[in-house]
Amino acid sequence: MKAVFALLLGIVVAVLPASATPIRIKDLVEFDGVRGNDLVGYGLVVGLNGTGDGIRNAPFTEEIMANLLERLGVNVTGEEFRPRNVAAVFATATLPPFARRGSQIDVTVSAIGDADSLLGGTLIMTPLNAADGDIYAVAQGTVIAGGVSAKGDGASVVEGVPTAGVIPSGARVEREIDFDFTKLQRLRMALRTPDFTTAARIEKAVNREFGRRVALMQDSGTVAVDIGATGMRSPAHAISRLENILVEPQRKARVVVDQRSGTIVIGADVRISRVAVSQGNLTLRITEEPLVAQPNPFAEGETVVVPRTKAAVEEDPGTGLAEVSPGTSLSEVIAGLNALGVSPRDMIDILKTIKAAGALHAEFVVR
Repeated sequence: MKAVFALLLGIVVAVLPASATPIRIKDLVEFDGVRGNDLVGYGLVVGLNGTGDGIRNAPFTEEIMANLLERLGVNVTGEEFRPRNVAAVFATATLPPFARRGSQIDVTVSAIGDADSLLGGTLIMTPLNAADGDIYAVAQGTVIAGGVSAKGDGASVVEGVPTAGVIPSGARVEREIDFDFTKLQRLRMALRTPDFTTAARIEKAVNREFGRRVALMQDSGTVAVDIGATGMRSPAHAISRLENILVEPQRKARVVVDQRSGTIVIGADVRISRVAVSQGNLTLRITEEPLVAQPNPFAEGETVVVPRTKAAVEEDPGTGLAEVSPGTSLSEVIAGLNALGVSPRDMIDILKTIKAAGALHAEFVVR
């Protein structure tokens, strides 16, 4: 059964199919031990066209630049320099699982001072540390900024974010993670969306695939697999077989609304009990029409402004009272809301009120 998409008064409502499509296990879980590690470093970007840090506002830039020059054999102790082509930055990257020495990874560079732009700059050799404090990679290369800025004496314009950029393959791995994946005897699969029914189906599908009991559901978010019982030569071979097994996931009934954009996404399992909905608009109009009272020429007196205010209240009769029968399906709810002719904002308010009344049987998520 294909998914149905409905356009409701500017709101895109995505309807999931009643019968879920089988999904590969690799798209539903994360395998224990197969994960990346975050890296961070502090360095300098040089070669900027006068858009770097102001040394007075970013003294740490001068300090790290002096340390770098001294390591290169240039003594700058006691010297004063105010270059505007240097910027202090944070370099961040993710060390992928099983990365080996010599592998290259992407680096994100972000200014931490008052630099105007990193466009055209070059990151000088920057060590990247993990949470344990050890250096796992070294970054260096030309920064590709994500925007552009220009300014003159009387105006300036900024497009995008010129103070941040990326260096594709800008870091080289110098140290590997000390983890022997081949020694794993028990593998855990962590569901990205914990659910007891989905976990039970994964357990059943894995046991059926290997023809014996090798998997055990531990909780709603974890399924453990005995590597030895699978008969595979290594955990890597077991995962290559596990990740392609098809499972039909079970999802909670959920309504997700985004108040900023007016977007509403409703799952197919959402049900509404018997409830009556009335929607109308109240408009308050206040108009100021001050009257100026001015004395005659050559007469004694002062000009006085007399305030005059007109206030009126207008109530839109709306569409009256609409009743929703118990166990109403999603398609019927959409048809009823279309008949009401509500706006996107009113639609969100109606759903909130129905949920508050206890008639909306679904998880209500507001972003």
